[in-house]
Amino acid sequence: MLKIVVVANTPPPYRVPMYNRIAGTPGVDLHVIFCSRREPNRFWDLPPFEFSHTFLPERFVAAGERYIHNNIEVLPALKAANADVIVTDGFNPTHLYAFLYTAFKRIPHIPMTDGTDVSERALSVVHRIVRRFVFARSAAFLSASLGGKRLYMSYGIDAERCFLSPLCANNAAFTPPPGLRDKPFDFIFCSRMEPGKSPLFALDVAVETARRLGRRTRILFAGSGSLEQQTRQTAAEHAGLVEAVFHGFAAQGDLPQLYQSASMFLFPTLADVWGVVVNEACAAGLPVIISPYAGVVDELVRDGENGFVRELDVTQWADRAVRLLTDESMWHGFSRRSLELVSNYTFDHAAAGVVDACSLARSRDSEQDGSPRKKGRGATVVERLADRRFADGSTRSLDDRVMPASRSPGQRSSS
Repeated sequence: MLKIVVVANTPPPYRVPMYNRIAGTPGVDLHVIFCSRREPNRFWDLPPFEFSHTFLPERFVAAGERYIHNNIEVLPALKAANADVIVTDGFNPTHLYAFLYTAFKRIPHIPMTDGTDVSERALSVVHRIVRRFVFARSAAFLSASLGGKRLYMSYGIDAERCFLSPLCANNAAFTPPPGLRDKPFDFIFCSRMEPGKSPLFALDVAVETARRLGRRTRILFAGSGSLEQQTRQTAAEHAGLVEAVFHGFAAQGDLPQLYQSASMFLFPTLADVWGVVVNEACAAGLPVIISPYAGVVDELVRDGENGFVRELDVTQWADRAVRLLTDESMWHGFSRRSLELVSNYTFDHAAAGVVDACSLARSRDSEQDGSPRKKGRGATVVERLADRRFADGSTRSLDDRVMPASRSPGQRSSS
């Protein structure tokens, strides 16, 4: 039995199905330790949990739109889990505690990243030193994209130790029904309505496209955020050229119908390490017009095949939008290609990548040390921390705090 423990920030809806599949893999025992049930800026609907998991006491601080988790309680959680391989999905203090635990206990460690060689170019020297230190002491490597593999290789990691665990959507849920022709909206923008997602730019594209087509266009905004009111006001000023419909926050179950109601997806992000909303759009058979600042570019979205990749220039985006709205053959070709490309991004593939990486890590560990694991220097400190009391004074084993696979977390609300 291969016992895998994953230390993750939160349970996002695009990773929970992957964990379910790993837990269902013959010969694999999975346990996931979450730093938090939900970060304050996330309003996800979560699918059922079919894997063993623990929620640590929530301890985090906000850094802009990011949250830095600092849960020393991860150490007793790891001791209780008794893993063969430990996977960490970030570099928060909690993840670093887990990494140090693997070093002291001589358990194979695997870093898992959504980042890419492009998204991490601006990292500070300190951040790079920490990554280099961790990577040099890790057995295998997991990334969500080919850009992540390039990131690892930039630190001198062999390609043979890099495994892909792509970010996915439930493709089947978004697949349009056969013969669907009614597309009431020209465009859909589905994201948080924040400056980094550029909802006002998407509105400008709809306005300029209307001018070129000589007719009123329709755009659907699915999402909420600080720019929603300003976008509404700007849309009202251009009511003669564009009809903007604001759905607000969309529950997961509402998304397939929303995507299927539009002819194309606009994703003018300023920075996204991937962009799961693009998986959803492609699974709905939509062409995509996208900025070059998302990890999906050149992987899930290929310029001239299933979409267009352009800098944030309204003229260029409107040119491409007009082509897609007036050339039915092009639209259908792009739509088919979106469906083809996204078919490779499945929860089964994501789960297989994790299992393969962990299998390699354990085999490398066995080859390097056929004897029982020995405690490394400093293990006494780690053991003492791993046996510490919980913040509530409890002295129970963390095994008593592990939710069985048959239970799901209490928070399911998207509000």
